[in-house]
Amino acid sequence: MPLLDAGHVHLSGADRSGCDAVVAALLLRAVGRADPGSVRLVGYDPEHLGGGLAGFAPLSTAGLLTFVGPGGLARLLDDLVDQIRRINETVLAGEYASLRELAAATGRRPEPWRVAVLLGGDELSRHERGQLDRVARTGAACGVHLVVRGIELPDERHVHRVVVDADATRLSSCPGLAVDPDPAPPPGLVTETCRQIATLVNAGPPPTPFTDLLPPADEMWREDSAAGLVAPIGDGPQGRPVTLTLGDYPPHALIGGPSGTGKTNLIFAWIGSLAARYSPSELEFYLLDFKEGVSFARFAQGRRDPSWLPHMRLVGINVNTDREFGLALLRFLAEELRRRADAAKRHEVTKLAELRAVDPGGRWPRIVAVVDEFQMLLAGRDAVAREAADLLEDLARRGRSQGIHLVLASQDVRGIEALWGRPALVAQFTLRIALPKALRILAERNDAAQVLPRHHAIVNAESGMVEGNQVARIPAASDWGTWSDLQHRLWRMRPPDAAPARLFDGDAIPRLDEAPDFVALRPPGEPIPVGVSADRATGVAIWPEGVGPERSAASAGGAPAPAGGDRAGAGRTGGSAGTERTGAGTERTGAGARGPVALLGEIIDVQARSAGMRLPRAPGRNLAVLGTGVDEACAVLDAAARSLRRQHRPGSARFSIACLDPDADSAARTLYEALGPDAAWYSEEDIGELMAETATGLGTAGAPGEPHYLLLYAVDAATGQLGTAIAGRSGLDHLRHVLHNGPERRTHTLAWWRGVARMRADLGGPASRTDQIGAWVALDVQGAELTSALYPGAGGGPDWYPRPWRGLFFDRSVHRTGQVIIPYGPPR
Repeated sequence: MPLLDAGHVHLSGADRSGCDAVVAALLLRAVGRADPGSVRLVGYDPEHLGGGLAGFAPLSTAGLLTFVGPGGLARLLDDLVDQIRRINETVLAGEYASLRELAAATGRRPEPWRVAVLLGGDELSRHERGQLDRVARTGAACGVHLVVRGIELPDERHVHRVVVDADATRLSSCPGLAVDPDPAPPPGLVTETCRQIATLVNAGPPPTPFTDLLPPADEMWREDSAAGLVAPIGDGPQGRPVTLTLGDYPPHALIGGPSGTGKTNLIFAWIGSLAARYSPSELEFYLLDFKEGVSFARFAQGRRDPSWLPHMRLVGINVNTDREFGLALLRFLAEELRRRADAAKRHEVTKLAELRAVDPGGRWPRIVAVVDEFQMLLAGRDAVAREAADLLEDLARRGRSQGIHLVLASQDVRGIEALWGRPALVAQFTLRIALPKALRILAERNDAAQVLPRHHAIVNAESGMVEGNQVARIPAASDWGTWSDLQHRLWRMRPPDAAPARLFDGDAIPRLDEAPDFVALRPPGEPIPVGVSADRATGVAIWPEGVGPERSAASAGGAPAPAGGDRAGAGRTGGSAGTERTGAGTERTGAGARGPVALLGEIIDVQARSAGMRLPRAPGRNLAVLGTGVDEACAVLDAAARSLRRQHRPGSARFSIACLDPDADSAARTLYEALGPDAAWYSEEDIGELMAETATGLGTAGAPGEPHYLLLYAVDAATGQLGTAIAGRSGLDHLRHVLHNGPERRTHTLAWWRGVARMRADLGGPASRTDQIGAWVALDVQGAELTSALYPGAGGGPDWYPRPWRGLFFDRSVHRTGQVIIPYGPPR
């Protein structure tokens, strides 16, 4: 019985069960002999509500069988007619008479067979009759077929009729022969065959090789990004490449798909396809991954593999608890957008392509920022989420004209819903990429992703509308062996001044001796080589001559330092280590006119900057570390002391260490040994003498003496000893005197209290002033508890929730709000 690519089958006769047996045998042989997934069934069975095709039900799990209920015949016939029209217009396109002819000529079949099984029903309306006749007349050439019982079909040459009676079965193709049809296939055979086919289809065809996306070796880095970025992402059904475009339109992309559907693989394939076509001067990447994992780390320099992707400027991994880092990236991009917009105004142009034309000597690559699981950045109702949403909306709206493109990805439908409350933001993401079973990515009535096989995606540049759908088969790109060949080839092609990407790992503890700001510290008068880390796009606090602090992040990436929440940092005292210019071509960092700087930890920022507290001769320049975290508190005091020691010549400063918590003894003694002969050790028994001696020395007339730093570990544990009177005053009185008067005479206290209430008690009680403590690092202290200490007079506490190995740094002289830092680990 001719069916696939041949015609339609009409069944009639008195033997109802015989007709059902013929239908089951025809369908089973059709789906069982064709390639898995290449035959799709639609069932219309109003009398038995799909019971006539129940054995084929496993096909529905792979999207190969759908049922149309009573009243749905008109919609079904309309859809079949639309499919025929589309195939004639876009697939056959006048070159071939049928899909069979196309497959014979090209070796590829771009469309599946569609078989509509119509098992009875009411009398057809005029519209339904017209549509059914159109399918019967034109469907076979387009792979659209009918298997009908109980509904009349027109006398077309493609219609083959079967009459099944109890005594004989006759076919229109050989009316003189009595046929003995095969018995109905066993139900178990039908079900098992369909289950196996569905399993194969759900597994999907194997992905194509990643190398299929890459241009020939001699054509790499030949593309120009002035007008936009265009690169293939996979093959379409006709074997033609499906391309992704980022430019003026579409400017930004939204990627969605449940876990395991290939989201990371698609991102890797896109990055590789772009990186092979555009050089680092044409394209830069910034990657951020909010889920736990290190898959993006391969693009940065590693200990085992020294190579890196030359286009990569920033890679952030394991940042699921460090939303501040995502906010820092958005601030960085906003500052870069401002810089480009200012340059465009100076040259009286509006778009990146125009700016590049009038300023060919400038470095204006397109920027692609990829944020995976971006909904984590928008979670919560705190200051981070509010500012991140505002920055995202501004970047999405204005970034297109200046070549800054956002790619947001999520595996959770809630991630997409996080955008839905901001229609102005969602409207900018006109490029939508939906992986199998993705929800809310495409338009509301576009459910094409629900029937996608594995290794495929719907690419839609029309804001998810159905007419913009393109199906792409995505190559396998996530395997490191596959990526390694490309990355090493591009790495060998890198420019001479290329620098590795900044890698931020939220699970890693930064080391003080590896911090650029620590390496730059010197005693006053000792020059620092300008070339130290000059090519590092990490915000090192050293700038080449003629560049200046406003470009501290740009030596490799061409972008300025981000503004930050309170602009503390580059070019300003207190926020980071900072620098001073002492003459032509000479930079110095450390104990200069503004006083030495105590480094406390690494700022959670795009740049590898250190959080620093300046210690000039000014009231209140003391530090309090608050909380019960022994390791973190010791790390903060250790970094502060080592960085201060680096800014003084031997014998020119004193360090007094008093440790009053046995758990901190080992860390304190390690620091004491590292500081050498300039350090003195005090125990719990003699801390009162230390405070009395220091307070008495402050009363000496004349110029202030050498710098003196008091490092007090768990000072609240000495309340009893400090309550004892020495020379008519208690040790607490001496401590308060030192805190109040010491900084102006170059004596600074860096102390750890294990609670805010304990510190207030040592300072004189709940009503006492705290302005003698100019800076704070809060560890495991809740934001509400910090209100009176950090923000006196404020109505509420800071948006701060404690988490392991993080602190909130606040300097009264610099910050408006606290700054999250990561305490440094000890030197290796």
